[in-house]
Amino acid sequence: MSSDVVGLQTTIARSISLSGIGVHSGEAVSISFHPADPDSGVVFNRQLASGDVVSVRAVSSQVGSTDLCTLLGKAPDRSIATVEHLMAALYALGVDNISIELDGGEVPIMDGSAAVFIEALDSAGLVNHSVKRRYIRVIKPVRIEMGGSWAEFSPHNGTRFEIDIDFETPLIGRQSWKGEVTADTFRRELARARTFGFMRDVERLWASGHALGSSLENSVVIGDDDKVVNIEGLRYRDEFVRHKTLDAVGDLALAGAQFIGCYRSYRGGHKLNALALRALLADQSAYDVVEAPARRDTVRHGELVAVNAAVFAPWAL
Repeated sequence: MSSDVVGLQTTIARSISLSGIGVHSGEAVSISFHPADPDSGVVFNRQLASGDVVSVRAVSSQVGSTDLCTLLGKAPDRSIATVEHLMAALYALGVDNISIELDGGEVPIMDGSAAVFIEALDSAGLVNHSVKRRYIRVIKPVRIEMGGSWAEFSPHNGTRFEIDIDFETPLIGRQSWKGEVTADTFRRELARARTFGFMRDVERLWASGHALGSSLENSVVIGDDDKVVNIEGLRYRDEFVRHKTLDAVGDLALAGAQFIGCYRSYRGGHKLNALALRALLADQSAYDVVEAPARRDTVRHGELVAVNAAVFAPWAL
């Protein structure tokens, strides 16, 4: 990673809209992105059938279910599901403030990756606010374990992810992705990695009301013969771990701020990511909140200075 970090907050330069279907609900949904004011963060505004609008901030404290996807909001009829791919794109491009409007309860799955969201945000463009960006900087290790899985944050002079997965199927086996996550590396190495699942799980998922919109157009499907069903095959040789890394970026974006540190996980998923983030934010001795000392577009890591965390604690809202 470059030793430079962005010193000023950003938002998109103009509004833009997309439409698609929810991978779990199977319902059509339209989603629009609009510029937002400094310090407003990422806010989802869901229009209900009644005409009322429910607003939910994209922060850790608002995470509800983490079964098969990350859902924001505590009440099922007032929540927003499958936010992780969009959140990963926003995080990777450094979009601090944005208002997101949608007419359904789930972010559209598009092609199962973050690529369409990256293209849309690139099309909208970014502009700087005149307000400093604040970062969560990890200053001591925080680790959690869950069965045979674990995750940990540790200090690092950059934003690094080290993700390991281990599946019994020989098609996947143990795969690893390690690297600094920047806009360039995300576009090149992670953005196009699609969600995946097993054909043997389809009937069970349908019965539970999940994956109703899943198809070969938006998911990599592994057949009973342990081969990829999709005719076009994989986009990356190790697409599976790259998608798990994409998910982790999106889940950790719910910190409410960019973070400086290293995140490692083994056999993780949405639940483990959420628990690890919660553990970090619950330990105020494990991180500090820093910002640039001057109003410039980029600064060096060594120039960042600690500020009062109470002034900026969106995860607690």
